[in-house]
Amino acid sequence: MLVGDILARNARMYGDEVALVEREPEKDKRVELTWKEFDEQANRFANALIKMGIKKGDKVIHLMMNCIEWLPAYFGILRTGAWAVPLNFRFSAEDIKLCAGIAEGKAMIFGEEFVERINEIREGLPTIKHYIFVGPDESRPDYTEPYEDVLKESSRVNPDIDIRIEDEAGLYFTSGTTGTPKPILLTHRNLEAACIVENRHHNQTHQDNFLCIPPLYHTGAKMHWFGSFIVGSRAVILKGVKPEWILRAVSEEKVTVVWLLVPWAQDILVAIENGDVNLSDYTLDQWRLMHIGAQPVPPSLIKNWKKVFPQHDYDTTYGLSETTGPGCVHLGIENLHKVGAIGVPGFDWECQVVDEDRNPVLQGQPGELMVKGPGVMKEYYKNPEATAKTLFNGWLLTGDVARIDEDGFIWLVDRKKDVIITGGENIFPVEIEDFLLNNAKIQDAAVIGIPDERLGEISVAIIKVKPGKEMSEDELNEFCQDLPRYKRPRKIIFGDVPRNPTGKIEKPKLREKYGGKRESFQMK
Repeated sequence: MLVGDILARNARMYGDEVALVEREPEKDKRVELTWKEFDEQANRFANALIKMGIKKGDKVIHLMMNCIEWLPAYFGILRTGAWAVPLNFRFSAEDIKLCAGIAEGKAMIFGEEFVERINEIREGLPTIKHYIFVGPDESRPDYTEPYEDVLKESSRVNPDIDIRIEDEAGLYFTSGTTGTPKPILLTHRNLEAACIVENRHHNQTHQDNFLCIPPLYHTGAKMHWFGSFIVGSRAVILKGVKPEWILRAVSEEKVTVVWLLVPWAQDILVAIENGDVNLSDYTLDQWRLMHIGAQPVPPSLIKNWKKVFPQHDYDTTYGLSETTGPGCVHLGIENLHKVGAIGVPGFDWECQVVDEDRNPVLQGQPGELMVKGPGVMKEYYKNPEATAKTLFNGWLLTGDVARIDEDGFIWLVDRKKDVIITGGENIFPVEIEDFLLNNAKIQDAAVIGIPDERLGEISVAIIKVKPGKEMSEDELNEFCQDLPRYKRPRKIIFGDVPRNPTGKIEKPKLREKYGGKRESFQMK
């Protein structure tokens, strides 16, 4: 079933019920949208695009911060038969120009936060003929059409374009954490599969309420919401990540399902520990599930979380934009005893861990994780070489090093490109980071390799200490005595650990700052 048809069904069944809530605590702002309004706005935007000349197979650039207009605009694009091209809100002007050029976008919808960037590159975007602006009129460039006016002047009736489930639906660009963003082509079948897989994993019902905090341009947040969307349950879009804002939204909106990134969960626990928030100020009994994805989850974090929130079910999910987001692997809420693993193959997915020749490795040995299922992308758009290296016979090579234990659970070891080779030994930074986060004074940690004439590379730990805590290098070295000698960080730096909008540590930035280099990890 097309996701656009799911939206229409929700509007028929639950028309007057609230579908989306936008909360912006910094401005004390709250806005609601019913399923009927959601569906009609999508139709109006679709008809407006069609009037502009957008047709099936065209590409529409979608560049907005999370807001109440984000999803209606996205579904409106899909209903024209065009491809939605959501872009990372952190992209520079040149990144936007690069991605829009690859897509050959015919139209662009963007928010007020991006005016300067678009002004800078507009002359370099010759294929884009129409610009739609979301924001206050006083900030609107004169070459744009106001989103509100575009909706008012368009029909609220579904344009009823002939769209097949196998048709292309979206072009998603990788985050660029390992180089130039690559365009990932997803189909309507991929989007449908994400709805089914997420709902099967987390059992959302119409009575649930999903709190959406991560950026919607990324497959992670949107595809987690898809599990609620398919049953017509409410969702809350929260603009801001302060612990008190998250807890207040859960309390006041009666949220039942929250997907967090590692740093946000850590911040909540630190705020509770420091007394910055008092749980008795909030109504949280209805909150049933906290799940985390997008990066390896330190077991110590979940252990501490369960001490504070013992009633919560917990799950972690693994996925990539190339797999239409999370779900190709998930822990499962019944497998708390395996916290630290990313889990087992997701619903309708298969997984293998293989060597450089794509042969399965022995149980317990590290190799590259390979997945197969309904969410695997169609291709890297306009990049047949990268596609050939990544896809074969329906399987997708993830670029992640993993191992499978005796119970069939998959443990993520690290990214192939992040493995440190020191004195002939392979060091997996994630393992060291997990160890460091067991220290009660450490809020975040990253481990990278930097060049060394004698050993090839040495490991460097970048440590972010919790507010109000102090730690010396000697103290940390003493703590690391429980690690094997070759795994102990050779250098310690106290400072911030940069993460991208989806929570991944930005190791290329750290390597650039501290002089690291990359070697390709060869699996034995």
